[in-house]
This record gives sequence, C-alpha cells and structure tokens, in this order.
Amino acid sequence: MSSTEPSHAEPSAVRQRSRAYRNGELVAEGFPMADLSDWLEQDGTTVWFDLPDPSPQELNELAEELGLHALAVEDAVKGRQRPKLDRYEGHELFTGYAVRVLDGLHLRTVTITAFITRRALITVHQGGEFDIDDVVARWDNSADLAAHGCGFLLYGLLDHVVDSYFAALDVLDDAAEELSDRVFDWDGGPARDEVRRLYELRRGLLTARRVIAPMREVINSLMRLRRDLGGGSSEMAPYYQDVYDHAIRAADWTDNLRDLIATVRETQLTIQGNRMNLIMKKVTSWAAIIAVPTAVTGFYGQNVPYPGFSTQAGFWTSTGIMLALSVGLYVAFRLRDWL
Repeated sequence: MSSTEPSHAEPSAVRQRSRAYRNGELVAEGFPMADLSDWLEQDGTTVWFDLPDPSPQELNELAEELGLHALAVEDAVKGRQRPKLDRYEGHELFTGYAVRVLDGLHLRTVTITAFITRRALITVHQGGEFDIDDVVARWDNSADLAAHGCGFLLYGLLDHVVDSYFAALDVLDDAAEELSDRVFDWDGGPARDEVRRLYELRRGLLTARRVIAPMREVINSLMRLRRDLGGGSSEMAPYYQDVYDHAIRAADWTDNLRDLIATVRETQLTIQGNRMNLIMKKVTSWAAIIAVPTAVTGFYGQNVPYPGFSTQAGFWTSTGIMLALSVGLYVAFRLRDWL
C-alpha cells in the first residue's frame, strides 16, 4: 500500500486503534496493522498502533512489520515484568504499570508495554484495564507538540502512567492520615478494623513501591535516549524533565507513607503494651491484697493452740489484722499509681 489514505479495519479489529502524524499533523486513524510499514515508508510520518489483548499471531505479525527482536516480543507475551527499558537493535521495549485503587485500599496494577522506534510507538496492554483513551486525550490536548514525533507520543504515555501514581497515592494518603489521627483515640482494646486497614495499606504501599521506584531509572534512561526517539529538541526536554520529577515525587511519597504506616503501627503496639502493663500491674496489686487475708486465715486455721485459739478475741484479732494489712497495701499501691 503506497497511498496516503488508510484502509478501513474489519469489524473484528475495531478494538485496535492507530494514528499517523505527518509533520505534526494528524493525517490518518484506524488503519490496520498490515499498513504500518507502508505508513513508515513515507517521509516525516510518525505512527501509533494500539494492540490490546494481542494474540501470539498478532505479535508475530507486528514483529514482521517492524523487525522487532524475538526477546522483546516474548516479554510482551509473558507480561508481569518489572518496570524497565530494554534496548534492542532498531528499537526499545518499555514496560511499566499504571495503578489504581479498587475495593477500599486494594491497589491494582495494569501493565503497559510499548515498542519504541524512531518513528513508531506500539502499545500493548490488557483491554478494558489500561485507560488508553486518557493517553489519546493528552495527545489531543498537546497537539502543538506533535511535530516532535515519537518523543511526543511517548511523553503522553509516560505522563498518564505517572499521573496514575498520584491518584492512587492520594487515596492511600487519606487513609493513612485518618489512621494516624485516630491512633491516640484507641484505648488498646480490640482493633480488628484498624489492624486490617493498616495491613491493606502496607500491602498497597509495597505494591506501589514495586512499580513506582524503578520508574525513576526508566524515565531517566528514556531522557538520555530522546535524540534517538525524536524527542531531543529543547521544546520536549522540559516535558520529560517534568515527568521525571513527578516520578521522583511519587517514589518519595510512597516511602513517606510507608514510614507513616510503620510509625502508626509501632504506636499502636506501644499503646497495647502500655495497657497490658497497666492491667498486669493492677492484677498483681489486687492479688497481693487478696493474698493477705488468705495468709492470715491460713495461719489462724492451724489445729494447734495459739493466743486466742477458739476464742472470740482471736476472731476479731485475725479480722483486724486482715483489714489493716489489706487497707495498708491498697493505700500504698494507690500512692504508687499501681491501682
């Protein structure tokens, strides 16, 4: 195909999306994968092709169209890679994760894989999970940057991914602040809800750290590759730097939240320990008070003669001793704040 007009995709391929930009202008949309190489043969053209839920056959076809490395295709098929940027001859493979909070504090990660060449960006993801519409909207809102080719497309993708971190961390931050504000209201008694929310928060933050922390190095590597990706102009440099700064802020925010949750949990355990010590102190004090009458009655219960044995005077003497010692212990413990 050599004409500048795209062919129309079949209804079964509607889920695939594509765009072609020439000299900063959007000139075509909705062309099939088979036309990728034809569009790339035209000077000044940059293409984007979105491939949700790809089959092995589709990825093989894509590899033939763009000359992709077999290992890059294998990584795209397997998924669940750590955030990274792999370099191959003629292209790069970017793997990252967008995140969002579901069902309270459960953090869900969505894989996005992108094959990057000098004039093409191919996105691979799970259909219905990754919000590719938001990425397209960012491109449309920054159409004045489209002249920078693949660097412009990649920036919009990275911006969406990093912004998803802030949206998720904002929810986790609100939950962490709520728990930290209530930590001193906890009296040390049963706190299943608090402990459960703390556990969910810690698990969510561990997930966030796993996908956010490596993105700093990934974006830094992409910034060094801007010239090869068509994004090395001075106009695009501040945009990449902005995304990089946001990634650093998101990673720092994640670490700060982890520290806050650890502090809240430590405070809870300290309160619980203090309350346990108070309970043990009171129980021990009462046990000591109760032990006095037990000791006195045990002594007077001996079947041997002693002063006051089997007399009313002995009864009142033993009772007085029990009362005097019990009251004395009670007063002493109260003065020491043991009761």
